[in-house]
Amino acid sequence: MSDGLYDRDFYAWANQQAALLRAGKLEAADIEHIAEEIESMGRSEKRELVNRLAVLMLHLLKWQFQPGRRGNSWRLSIREQRLRLSSHMADNPSLKSKLPEALDESYRLALIEAERETGLAEGTFPSDCPWTFQQMTDAGFWPE
Repeated sequence: MSDGLYDRDFYAWANQQAALLRAGKLEAADIEHIAEEIESMGRSEKRELVNRLAVLMLHLLKWQFQPGRRGNSWRLSIREQRLRLSSHMADNPSLKSKLPEALDESYRLALIEAERETGLAEGTFPSDCPWTFQQMTDAGFWPE
């Protein structure tokens, strides 16, 4: 059921729907929009995974292919993304099944950004991600 509140005031709609669900009034709830929002939340969690991986991969590529420019900023960025990825995966363990496609998408994004930021030619970098997820998230892993 929808009285148009979903389109006019999403915050009010969300609170109203939560109250209806808690009260067990499923017949009054806007089930179709609730389902859409839940699906959207799932897509957002996958996008977060892709974005974090892309940032991590970018910095690992710069670390490996520009050793003379390694600095504290890159090192801390790598450490931060590893922590954020670990936390995100702990909060969303079912994303593990999405890792292969997330890794591919993330690496494509990281390659574009690496070429932009380093000025190095695209062919400088491996066409496929040279590291496993386990390597990238391992605090002791630093590509040489």
